[in-house]
Amino acid sequence: MNFRKTTLIAAAVLVGPAYATAAFAAPVHNIVLVHGAFVDGSGWRPVYDILTHDGYAVSIVQEPLTGLDDDVTATKRVLDQQDGPAILVGHSYGGAIITEAGNDAHVAGLVYIAAHAPDVGETESDNGKRYPAIGRDAITKTPDGYTFIDPARYHAEFAADLSPAEAAFEAHSQGITAAKVFTTPIADPAWKTKPVWYMVAKSDHIISPDLERMYAARAHARKTVEIPGASHSVYRSHPMEVARLIEDAATGTAQP
Repeated sequence: MNFRKTTLIAAAVLVGPAYATAAFAAPVHNIVLVHGAFVDGSGWRPVYDILTHDGYAVSIVQEPLTGLDDDVTATKRVLDQQDGPAILVGHSYGGAIITEAGNDAHVAGLVYIAAHAPDVGETESDNGKRYPAIGRDAITKTPDGYTFIDPARYHAEFAADLSPAEAAFEAHSQGITAAKVFTTPIADPAWKTKPVWYMVAKSDHIISPDLERMYAARAHARKTVEIPGASHSVYRSHPMEVARLIEDAATGTAQP
């Protein structure tokens, strides 16, 4: 659906609780994309291109990956720039970020793409132990408390459905991520009060697909999509399906 001609309702400039109510009164025009650990915002380019072609205003957060609080602050900084309600999208660790940042009054709905959605007091690390993923042991810790994925295993574990050349570039340009982001408990999960859409990557080696399904069910996702053969890099390998789910959220927030 092309929203170039969509006129946002005047209530979109409201703040506080009234803002949240107004956000459900019309299709949402703004999309904010949040990347996960070991990557940066450039990986969203294929999804960005589709959404902007369809008339959405898309912003991409470049969080520092230095701590959950820092990354939530970086996300809120971008949300503050929006001129109306927004759909907040997170991939992987980005799901933990949007789980906290999603309480922002600008946020009309949450989209999780093969992402963590912890509850109060939960951490990604503990949930990952409950639902072990095949390739989690490819994550290596530096002496100063940061983490990265072994470049020799990056293609197989993180991006099996990308070309070897694409995966190799990502492996050698990955965002080194503070280990503490995986052990910081969630304080106030936005999925308890905001509508949720979820995408499961059925061949994910970094987050177990069963954990993803649990997150989607627990958050009472309005729509859950499972992508056969998709790796953890589903947002890059299946951009059309990802964009479609985001657009479902943008239009679905208008539903009572």
